[in-house]
Amino acid sequence: MEDFRKAADGVLNGVVTSSPRVPGVVAMATDRERNIYEGAAGKRRLDRDADMTTDTVFAIFSTTKAITGTAALQLVEEGKLDLDAPAKTYAPDIGKLQVIESFDTSGEPRLRAPKRDITTRMLLTHTAGMGYDFFNEKYNRLAQEKGQPSIITASKSALMTPLLFDPGERWEYGSNIDWCGQVIEGITGKRLGEVFKTRIFEPLGMRDTTFTLTDALRSRLADVHARNGDGSLAPMGFELPSPPELDMGGHGLYSAVGDYMRFIRMWLNDGAGERGRVLKAETVRMAEKNQLGDLKVTMLPGVIPSLSNDAEFFPGLSKSWALSFMVNDEEAPTGRPAGALGWAGLANLFYWIDRKNGFGGFWATQILPFGDPVSFGGYIAFETALYSSLRQKKAA
Repeated sequence: MEDFRKAADGVLNGVVTSSPRVPGVVAMATDRERNIYEGAAGKRRLDRDADMTTDTVFAIFSTTKAITGTAALQLVEEGKLDLDAPAKTYAPDIGKLQVIESFDTSGEPRLRAPKRDITTRMLLTHTAGMGYDFFNEKYNRLAQEKGQPSIITASKSALMTPLLFDPGERWEYGSNIDWCGQVIEGITGKRLGEVFKTRIFEPLGMRDTTFTLTDALRSRLADVHARNGDGSLAPMGFELPSPPELDMGGHGLYSAVGDYMRFIRMWLNDGAGERGRVLKAETVRMAEKNQLGDLKVTMLPGVIPSLSNDAEFFPGLSKSWALSFMVNDEEAPTGRPAGALGWAGLANLFYWIDRKNGFGGFWATQILPFGDPVSFGGYIAFETALYSSLRQKKAA
């Protein structure tokens, strides 16, 4: 894999020295047993001296979602969670949400009762009817005109958004998995962070992943940077609420990339962690399959330009959703095979899990808006370099 390591080093050094550039990046790749590449380049914050290092801590945003999905699957295994029962059985407040049809002439939202109950399966597949204000004009209008709190406030009021459509009728990416966290808390009677710690992090040896920053973790924290219109970068001094009002299963974790690689390896190894089993093999095989039926994952429209560009993985390729990952239905241009799993986090973090070949990787930067061309291009080059190396190895 020496050729891959050299190529990966070149990618990381390239994105921190190009114009425009990224402030700093950590990237890792793993096989089923161990990390086969660990790299860091650039700075944690452009106006300070601290170099980016492989143990740097990141706000990992929506890469949190797969961990919440894993905790839900554990409860399914134990017979405590029925994915197809009304989610209000476990999180009663979700039963209060109504569908927004339009705004009346005075700007008030027109609401009606949904045609069916939301299930936890819908939450895990992003078909329950929720969105995000940075990807949906109606939610953005509710935020601008009606004071709907942003999801990053980690508050209960931020979850009480109307539904954009009747549950189960289409795929739209949004706050569904934050609600899944509420389902898990309702079943266990514990905060989501405590559930994660005892049931996922400890069996995997993940010591640096948490909803609440400690001083020790903060000393290794990379800052989020805003990409300005001219391509320049400005440190934002950004932190999620710590401790949060709610542990947000959709986006709230901080982690180091090495920790997340342990989680990826568990999925590569049919649910077995380094210190104990997290999921049964049959659960993993069920959960990796497309759960959307004929529905498809669609492009994410950047409604708030400071937070997201228009964004899509592998435009033109069919993509589905599993529990809880995107699935590319066809081989990707990087070499990622059909049926592989992956997703992303808002500050331009990206990962993939290739269970067929036994490889996975994670690329971490802290830049807004999402879909940053430099960071995303670097990630694609990193993943492509791995598959190019594997092809060369097979040819030899």
